[in-house]
Amino acid sequence: MKHIQLIFILSCFFLVKKEAVAQQNNSWTLDACINYALEQNIDVRKSKLSNSSQIYQLEQARSQRFPSVNANVNENFNWSKNSMGDSNLEGTNSTSFSVSSSVTVYNFSKITNQIKQSELDVENGKYQIETVKESITLSVLNAFLQVLYAEEQVKNSMKQIESTTEQLNLAKERYDLHAISQADYLQVKSQLASEKLTLASAQSQLATAKVSLMQLMELPVTNDFEVTHPNLDDQLNQQLTPAAQVVYEQSLQIKPQIKQAELDKEIAMLDKKIARAGFFPVLSASAGLSSSYLNQSTGSFMNQLDNSIAPSAGLTLSVPIYQKKQIKTSVALAEISYNNAELSEIDTKNQLRKNIEQACQDVYSAQIEYEANVENFDATEESSALSDEKFKQGVINSVDYLVSKTNLIVAESQLLQSKYNLIFSYKILDFYLGNPLSL
Repeated sequence: MKHIQLIFILSCFFLVKKEAVAQQNNSWTLDACINYALEQNIDVRKSKLSNSSQIYQLEQARSQRFPSVNANVNENFNWSKNSMGDSNLEGTNSTSFSVSSSVTVYNFSKITNQIKQSELDVENGKYQIETVKESITLSVLNAFLQVLYAEEQVKNSMKQIESTTEQLNLAKERYDLHAISQADYLQVKSQLASEKLTLASAQSQLATAKVSLMQLMELPVTNDFEVTHPNLDDQLNQQLTPAAQVVYEQSLQIKPQIKQAELDKEIAMLDKKIARAGFFPVLSASAGLSSSYLNQSTGSFMNQLDNSIAPSAGLTLSVPIYQKKQIKTSVALAEISYNNAELSEIDTKNQLRKNIEQACQDVYSAQIEYEANVENFDATEESSALSDEKFKQGVINSVDYLVSKTNLIVAESQLLQSKYNLIFSYKILDFYLGNPLSL
């Protein structure tokens, strides 16, 4: 049976490893990047371990309701001069056994409040895990979009180089035929060199973006790392009109950092109650059972133990009279902590509201900017196509052609930037609405 279990575990291990290797050899989707990052991220794993510690602390708090039981065995040896008065020593030994138990009967609900506090700590720890996960998810989403943006920049640069190379070949033919001046030819050649430099910069940005994404995922950097290219056209300019107040009210119900702030205030309130319990008496009950044996007494070992059994029971009331201001100070500090928790909750909610207001405004602005860039690119592309044709026909010189070419490159770059800015603003809005962050 053990062999079968071992084989099963090893099979699962190699299967998971095989799937991980297969994923690394293929393109990574956004979901795969996020899931891998959440599994490997150190902060997420630490948060889970912290929550596990809180669960053990809760069990410890609950156990305070039960009695404590202790068993003791004592063996004593004594030596004294014998009754004859000589230098010989007589030895005696005694054995005693005891079992004792004690339990707190009343302590002004201190134990009850400690248990409630531990329960809230466990729940708070779960929200902490979700908060960390959300932060990692947003970072991976941003890094993933940066990779897509950089890849499109590289593709656009390569297309521009291809187009300019054709124009340079045409310019070379016309220069050889003395149809254009050397200055016109060199200007086109200079433009091609500038575009190659732009391509090199775009490729460098792409490599940097990939490294950033892999490092966020805690994935060793490799040269064969690729991401999938989802179709983003359906997500462009959805003409959304989000209302900040509506989004805020919905986000208040689902965001883990809000739940954390609320629980922190409840925990601080319990701290006040626990501290105040120090002003009140503590009543505890105890019970015990003991027996002993002395080697010089008459009777066998078992008889002596049987005859000396002594049960006991009692109540203890501990009344605080003067504690060097320790309790009073604890209550004052707990009150300050509660006020601080209240302010933290207000600040967390205010920060969430501000972020949502900014996110809604970003959606409005991104949609307007994207539409303007689409119109500008369409017009610039049409003008550039006309300039290309005129340059081929020799109607315009290289200066006019290069101005049109530069305008197209700038318009295309602005359109690409506004496109991904719009996608990211939509995803931030989805984040606050609690929608899945997928592409």
